[in-house]
Amino acid sequence: MLASGRDCRKDFIINTTSNFFGLQSSDPSLSSLNSCRELNSFLDDGNEFLLSVQQTTSHLVMSNKIDSDVDKNKILVFFKLRPVVITEQNLHHNILVSSMLDSPVSTLYQAVRQVFAPVLLKDEKWSRNFDPKLQNLLSELENGLGSVIRRSDPTYSGQNLRNEDDTFGILTPSDEFQFWAELSQASSKSTQRERATYFYSLFQSIAKDYDSLDSLSLVDVLDLIDTTRDRVDDIWKQTEYDPYPELRMQHLLDIIGAALGRIVQKKLGSIDQWEDSFHTVKENLRVGISVCEQWVDVCDHLTGQLWRRYTPHQWHNDKYYPEGLDGLAKRLEEILMIRTVHEKLVRLLPKDNKQALSPSRVFEPFSALNALHYNPYTQPLWKAAVLQFDRTIAPAEQKIVSKLKACFLDVQGNPQQLLQAFQKYKELIKRPSISKELVSERETLLARLLDYAKGIRTDFDNRSHGVPGEKSGPLAGRNLPEVVNNIVWVRQLTLKVDDATKIAGSLLKDLPAHQAFEKFAGELQEQLVTYEQDQFDDWCREVQSGLSDPKSGMSLQASSRVMELDHMDGKLKIQYSDRVISLLREVRQLTELGFSIPAKIHQASKTAEKFYKQALILKQVAHFYNTIDEQMIPSQKPMMLNYALAFEQIIKSKESGGTVQITWDNPKELDAYIQKLQNATERLSTENRKLRKWHTDFNEKVVALMSVDLLRHQQRWKDGLQELRAVLANLEAQGFRPSDMKAWKQHWNHQLYKALEHQYQMGLEALNENLPEINIDLSFKQGRLQFRPPFEEVRAKYFRELKRFISIPNQFRGVSEQGEETIFSIMIDRNASGFITIFKKAEDLFRRLSTVLEKFKEWVVIGQVDIDILIEKHLHTVEDWERNFKALKAKGKESERLPSTERVDCITINCNPVKAVIDDLFQRLFDALLVSLKKSIQANMQDIDTFVSQAMEELSSRPQTVDEIGLANSKHAELQIKKPEILPLFQEAEDKNRLLRSVAGGGLETISTLKAKWDKLELMMESHQLMIKEQIEVMKANVESRIKVYEQELEKFKARWDQLKPNDDVIETGDEETLQKCIETIKEKRVIFDELESTRKKLIEDCHHFDLEEPDFSLADEIGKDIQDLSVMWSFYEEFQNGFTEKTKEDWIIFRSKYYIFEEFLLMWHERLRKQEEQTIMTVKLQKKIDQYKLVVPVLKYVRGENLSSDHWLDLFRLLGLPRGTTLEKLLFGDLLRVSDAIIAKAAELKVCFLLLINTFQ
Repeated sequence: MLASGRDCRKDFIINTTSNFFGLQSSDPSLSSLNSCRELNSFLDDGNEFLLSVQQTTSHLVMSNKIDSDVDKNKILVFFKLRPVVITEQNLHHNILVSSMLDSPVSTLYQAVRQVFAPVLLKDEKWSRNFDPKLQNLLSELENGLGSVIRRSDPTYSGQNLRNEDDTFGILTPSDEFQFWAELSQASSKSTQRERATYFYSLFQSIAKDYDSLDSLSLVDVLDLIDTTRDRVDDIWKQTEYDPYPELRMQHLLDIIGAALGRIVQKKLGSIDQWEDSFHTVKENLRVGISVCEQWVDVCDHLTGQLWRRYTPHQWHNDKYYPEGLDGLAKRLEEILMIRTVHEKLVRLLPKDNKQALSPSRVFEPFSALNALHYNPYTQPLWKAAVLQFDRTIAPAEQKIVSKLKACFLDVQGNPQQLLQAFQKYKELIKRPSISKELVSERETLLARLLDYAKGIRTDFDNRSHGVPGEKSGPLAGRNLPEVVNNIVWVRQLTLKVDDATKIAGSLLKDLPAHQAFEKFAGELQEQLVTYEQDQFDDWCREVQSGLSDPKSGMSLQASSRVMELDHMDGKLKIQYSDRVISLLREVRQLTELGFSIPAKIHQASKTAEKFYKQALILKQVAHFYNTIDEQMIPSQKPMMLNYALAFEQIIKSKESGGTVQITWDNPKELDAYIQKLQNATERLSTENRKLRKWHTDFNEKVVALMSVDLLRHQQRWKDGLQELRAVLANLEAQGFRPSDMKAWKQHWNHQLYKALEHQYQMGLEALNENLPEINIDLSFKQGRLQFRPPFEEVRAKYFRELKRFISIPNQFRGVSEQGEETIFSIMIDRNASGFITIFKKAEDLFRRLSTVLEKFKEWVVIGQVDIDILIEKHLHTVEDWERNFKALKAKGKESERLPSTERVDCITINCNPVKAVIDDLFQRLFDALLVSLKKSIQANMQDIDTFVSQAMEELSSRPQTVDEIGLANSKHAELQIKKPEILPLFQEAEDKNRLLRSVAGGGLETISTLKAKWDKLELMMESHQLMIKEQIEVMKANVESRIKVYEQELEKFKARWDQLKPNDDVIETGDEETLQKCIETIKEKRVIFDELESTRKKLIEDCHHFDLEEPDFSLADEIGKDIQDLSVMWSFYEEFQNGFTEKTKEDWIIFRSKYYIFEEFLLMWHERLRKQEEQTIMTVKLQKKIDQYKLVVPVLKYVRGENLSSDHWLDLFRLLGLPRGTTLEKLLFGDLLRVSDAIIAKAAELKVCFLLLINTFQ
């Protein structure tokens, strides 16, 4: 509740009601609503959901329900979303407001169609979450409500329509189409269903386009308008059913215009009329204007002219004028005018002044409104914006006047160009300020237009009395009757006058002379219209006179006979003249031009049109009957006789003895007779066409055979004859008698004779060339040229083909049957005079064939020699190779001109095999030349490289001794002698390599490297003596440093030798492995010392050579003596140990039978040790070892064990203490020597065992 005590809930309800019914707030009927019981119940009672407000004559009535007997007064409805009491807080969230017009069904239908269906079915957000089943139900509800609306009485009664003039619920063209579709199913009367079905079938050609109108382009809409005009015209003019109601047709034209206006606004709304490019806007606006104007013209033409003159169903009301669509067209023209004026101003203004006409500034008045919205409410705003635009461009208009004057001045002498210039700038010239400045130019144009109109009048006066098509008559159109042609011509002149009048009216109306021009043009138009009407009146009088005269042929009597047979010339004549046909065309074309045809003429035309189809058929039959004899081929007439007699019998039966005379007013009998005639005509015509077609096919085949070479293409002749015979056999199978076909066969035998003799004579004249082509190859094999196949075989084949051709006529029988006498065999005797020439040409042919071999002999001579030997023998210098390469290149080009084929009359010699051989021979020669050239270069380079490499090797080593210096000097002298001999090889190799690069594309790259080596050699030779001198000085300086290095190395060796040489303790206590290492150590040190000794000798020699004092090398002598003594002593041990080790590696199984060798070895070394003059600790050690092994030798015989078993051996191994796992197979002599102490210790036991075993085996 507000502070003032007013109820805001009631204020909301009352204010909404006031606005809806258009009442002032002070209206008394509103004040009484505050205390209304129904209002209080709706607001304060949660169970009351609805409040309706209805306006009566004097007051407003509220109710909590909607009466079922409501009239056409509109109702405002408030209803709740939830069962609650209305408060200030939930007022705007819980109350929905709706209105009801016409009826509840109509209101619900419009709400579903316009509001809920688009949101729930097309909006992506809502349709995604809306159950598809509910979507289908909603669509079905919309369609069902629409059907009810279209078929129900608009007075809420719900009864079916009884008056088709009621268009309640028909809001779009699709509604109208659907109305007739539903009526075709729902009407109780069959005639109404058929009528509705017929209308719907006519509408179907455009229904789909109007259902998807939004998807069409405006250009497509123009085509749709043409189709729509034809459909509504067909529906209006139909006479098969009751006519289409005039008021309903007017409503249909109105809703079509509204739909076209909406689509134009929608399509043009997608572009910015003021910001987009002028070209885009202009093209779209022009199409939009065309759509609007075309529909306005359609309505004007149909309701103002065509239907108003159509007597069977005349338009009675005023012509229908789609005012809204015409207003939209004018608004679009204004937009186009504004954009055009701006565009042309910008083009004419200088660059400095164009900124003042920027689109953002000039079109700013239009930015606040949508120019496409045309209605009375937007007109004041539009006019104000246009006025502001005019004021903005006014300065610019004054600046372009001079340019326009100059433009018109340039073309003033040419009326046509002047008119084009005015049309080009007509939008600017219409501007008042510019129009005033161009008065003189406009007066000039008016004078030119007056001359133009006078010229039209003169032309009309000169031609109006002539015959169309002649020089002095009206211009003639194609396929137009004279009266129609004259009317079309005069209407074209009228349009020219109209165009001139329109231009004058839009640009020159304010000029004083305009009235005189307008008067003259009006008189001329009146004269043209009078001429047009006179032409039509004359035609009417002529036709009506002809209709009154039975002999004119223009009048068609329904009771007259349809045809007559003239017994004088035997021609069949149809009682339906050509003048009647031209009359039908004239009536139809004049009706299309808008003329009202007199009833008598119209009735005659209707009668003639009724029988037009039958008359055309009968005329065709009569023409066929009258010309059938001409259409038949003479030789085929016997074959067509039966069909012709049957057809003639049908014609004459109705003329002579028929009981029923065929007349136009007996359609049933006429149709039956026409059908019978058509069948007979078709049968005869078909058979004749079939035979003529076969005759034409025969003709084409025989003509084709005349150009088919009889010698080369005999199979094509056979195929052609076979095709002809197959056709004849097929015709006999179809029932044609052979006797009837005899003349036709004889005809084609004569034609075939002509074709055969023509080709036979042609073949004889040039038989050598035209015999079947004989292909042979010319090849080179086994060192000679030869044909393949051989020459004799080719000759035999040629004469066989010759004989076969001459005897062709004897086997030829044309299309005659087997056994029938033919006319072809005499052809040989008639052409025998040409045979002698044939055989003379044959001999000449084989003579020329032999000469082909001579042409290629010189080219294959290379294949008869050994190329490599020839090159090796004759090619030595660069000039030799160069001369041969040039000759080979020239011959290669010359060989390309050799023919690939040689033709000697009918014999074709394929020369490609021999050409391939020639190319191969040339390639082989080229490759051989390249290889030999490369080998020659490589040989030269090898000689040079060998010399250079050896010389550089010899000169690159720096001599370190005097001998080396002498040797280096002698070698240097030898190189100086050899150098002049090697140098010419360089030049020869470079020349050859240059030739190789030119012929092979690349040479040997190593020659440059060799050249660098040669330069390096020369440098080394020049600096050789200097190097020798330098080396001598260096060697002198290096001797002392080398001596110091040597002494240092010797001292180091002395220290290491004293430390590492083996002493006596090692000999006494060392095992064999230690002693062996000592031997290796002594050998290594001996090698090192020998190197030091070599260095000492070299140093001593250098000192003597360079006159230097020999240094003291006594330490070296001392070390050498010590190493020598130890080497002798240890070599003695090494020799013994090597022999001893060799024996220990022997297998005991093998060695036990010859262990005496070991004993001899011990005795030999014992003897050597005894003979030593000086005993050393090493000899003492060896003597002890020999003595030890001498003790074990006698006992070895007890362990030979030839007779011991495996178990005995195992016992023996345990007895001697050999390692576990020892076997006899792996037992070595060394293994027994390692347990020699055990063998000696257990000698007695071994002896006893040995003796026991001997006794056992004995």
